Amino acid sequence: MKSKSPMFEKIDATIAKKIELLDNHYARYATRAVLACLFLSLGTAIAFSVATYGEAIVPNLGKFLFSFMFSWSLVMILYMNAELGTSNMLYATSGVYRKEISATKGMKLLFTCVFFNLVGGVFFAYLISLTGPFQNLPADNYMFTGVAAKLAKPSLQIFVEGIFANVVVNTAVLVSLRMRDDAGKVLAIIFIISIFAFLGYEHVIANFTAFPLAYFASHGTVEGMEFLNVSRNIIFAFLGNYVGGGLLIGLVYSWLDRQNTGYVD
Repeated sequence: MKSKSPMFEKIDATIAKKIELLDNHYARYATRAVLACLFLSLGTAIAFSVATYGEAIVPNLGKFLFSFMFSWSLVMILYMNAELGTSNMLYATSGVYRKEISATKGMKLLFTCVFFNLVGGVFFAYLISLTGPFQNLPADNYMFTGVAAKLAKPSLQIFVEGIFANVVVNTAVLVSLRMRDDAGKVLAIIFIISIFAFLGYEHVIANFTAFPLAYFASHGTVEGMEFLNVSRNIIFAFLGNYVGGGLLIGLVYSWLDRQNTGYVD
């Protein structure tokens, strides 16, 4: 068996750190997962706010501003060592495939993280909805119309967009692992994450913050904001995200790295 590539040495070290925390300090692990959606909620809030102002200046400027500002969410999550469910799709799948962890452990890691991301998303979205920028918003503002458009998408579209969204997110995660310079790392993350944010693709954890923020700020009046419809979006986004981050990035690159070749990552 050949030695691990430098990238997978870092991946395995990260997996071991996550599992140690999950097994021995569950409350601390859960808190890190909750905190991921604190940073994601702040990134979502400023992205929607800036986009709303941008639309009032130049039509369609809001989309550019939203994608740029939202990208800082992942910068905060990575640098603050918070736990994000969609990146754990990569770590859990890679760890199970390469027998670093059991399938049971991988599922525990992923679903614990996703659950507490949801808790953090709803909690911090509610608190942000109480702040000044989200009071008395008009029904046609950028956030409400954007969330309504998400909720109107067909299930197949949500699934496919979820695939590409998490390919982008986990590409940013792997790029950040390989870069040593912090300035370059931050720039790379911002420009990579901007791809899925600008295209409006579906990221299940991002929706954990966007949907409740729109719900609380609108007092439940956003079109399509019904329990079954929101659940449909979350389920198909989750499945698509897993295919994109867990299989296309986590599994495929784990398989590529196991081959007896000098071409490793």
